Amino acid sequence: MSSQENAYDGILLAIAEKHDGLPQFLGTLASFLRRKSDFFVNAKQSEWEKMLLDTFRKESEIANEAHKEVLMQREEKDRLKKEKELKERTARKKEIETNKICDITDKEAADIIREEEEKKREKLLEAASENGNPIVVNENISKPIEKVDDENEKSEVGKLMPNSGNGCTLEKYAWTQTLQEVELKIPFDVPFALRARDLTVLICKKTLKVGIKGQEPIIDGELCAEVKQEESVWVLQDSKTILITLEKVNKMNWWDRLVTTDPQISTRKINPEPSKLSDLDGETRGMVEKMMYDQRQKEMGLPTSEDQKKLDILEKFKAQHPEMDFSNCKFS
Repeated sequence: MSSQENAYDGILLAIAEKHDGLPQFLGTLASFLRRKSDFFVNAKQSEWEKMLLDTFRKESEIANEAHKEVLMQREEKDRLKKEKELKERTARKKEIETNKICDITDKEAADIIREEEEKKREKLLEAASENGNPIVVNENISKPIEKVDDENEKSEVGKLMPNSGNGCTLEKYAWTQTLQEVELKIPFDVPFALRARDLTVLICKKTLKVGIKGQEPIIDGELCAEVKQEESVWVLQDSKTILITLEKVNKMNWWDRLVTTDPQISTRKINPEPSKLSDLDGETRGMVEKMMYDQRQKEMGLPTSEDQKKLDILEKFKAQHPEMDFSNCKFS
C-alpha cells in the first residue's frame, strides 16, 4: 500500500463517521461530483459507469487477494501449532510408556487418570453384562402363603405375603406402597460407582423400564395400574441404588404387584399403619376406611357396604310384607 493511498485516510474516516452507513457515504461522494464537477455532464453514462466499475473491481481484487493471504497464513499457523502439539504428545507418551523419568503437568496427569478410569469402567461394565445383572436386595424375600385359618381366605394360598411396607421384596428389587404412591428400590452390586448416564430409567403412564445401559433391563413391563408420569421421579442413591417414586392415579386401591409379570401379593394381608389414617381429615379418613372395608369384603366374596344397605332394605321390606313370597326372586 503506497503512502499516497493512505494519505487521505484521516480525512475520509472523519467524513465517514458523520454518515449513517456506506450507501449514505457513497451518496455524498456522488453528490460532490455532481455539484462541483462536470463528471456526469460531459461524459456518456456508459463511460463514467465503466470508470466507476473498473475502479471498484480493481480495489475488490486487491481486497480479495489480501483476504486470501490472511486466511492462508492463519491456516498455516494452525497447522504448525497442531503439528507441534501432536509431536509433543507423542514424545511425552513415549517417555511415559518407556518408564523414563519425566515431569508432567497436572492437566496431563488428570487426563491419564481419567483415561485409565474410563477403560476400567468399560471393562467392569462388560464383565457385569457377561455375568448377568449384578444386583442384591438385602431384605428377606417375600414368602408365599402356605396355609390360612379362615376358609374365606383359601384363595390367598400361594400369593406372597406383603413386606413391612405393604409391597413385595423380590430377588432383584423391592417395592413398598401407600394409597398415594409406590416406592421402588433396585440395588446394584457393582465394583464401581454408578452414574446417571450409565442407567436407563423410563417411566411412562402404564409402563416402566429400568436397568444398566447395554444390559438386559431389570424391569421392562406393564405396571399394575396407571401412574402420574409428570409427578413420578427417580434418583441414584450412594452411586449404587436406584430409588423410584411412582405417584398413583387411583389412590383408592392397593397394588397386588408392581408389573403384571410379577407374582401377586395378598392385599388382604395389608395392614396400613393407624397413624397414617389418623393424619387424614375426618371425611377423607371415613372414605378410605370404607374403601378398605369394601375391598376386603370383595376379596372374601362377601357383600360390600353398598350391597349390605340394599340387603337391609330388602329384609325390612320383606318384614313389612309377610304375605309376599320372595323365594323365587333374584336381586342384584
